[in-house]
Amino acid sequence: MLKFKKVLTFVNKCVIFLEIVTREHKMSELNRFGVSIENNLLSKFDRLISERGYVNRSEALRDLIRKELVQQQISENKGEAVGTVTIVFNHHESEVTEQLTSVQHDFMKQIISSTHVHLDHHNCLEVIIVKGAAIEIRKIADRLISLKGVKHGNLSLTTTGKIE
Repeated sequence: MLKFKKVLTFVNKCVIFLEIVTREHKMSELNRFGVSIENNLLSKFDRLISERGYVNRSEALRDLIRKELVQQQISENKGEAVGTVTIVFNHHESEVTEQLTSVQHDFMKQIISSTHVHLDHHNCLEVIIVKGAAIEIRKIADRLISLKGVKHGNLSLTTTGKIE
């Protein structure tokens, strides 16, 4: 009986704690809405979200909406953006390494970090982490990717987590 009372006391304390936490950290209000969609498209969507590990359609739809809002924010140059500029280059090519370093020094405020990896005897991978206005980051990426000796480059942008 004593053990049962201890368990019951513990459970009561947990319930009180959860009530306090719930009061202090109220979740944003959720809205339900209906969506009309063709069976074939819904089946494909269900397969896709299952493959990606979603447990329900709601979270998958929320992520799709967030992704579109982020893309819109970046395309309209609203708010701060973060991203990576990924470059593959031949380090034997006419001073490309020095030029990459020089461009990075020109944009020290926007470039947070970079990582250099030797892929083979000739080719290197450079990943440059950037933060700032999307329009400025695109200019940096264009300068880096257009350097002679760069074989391939890619810019990947997102927001800092604040969707405006």
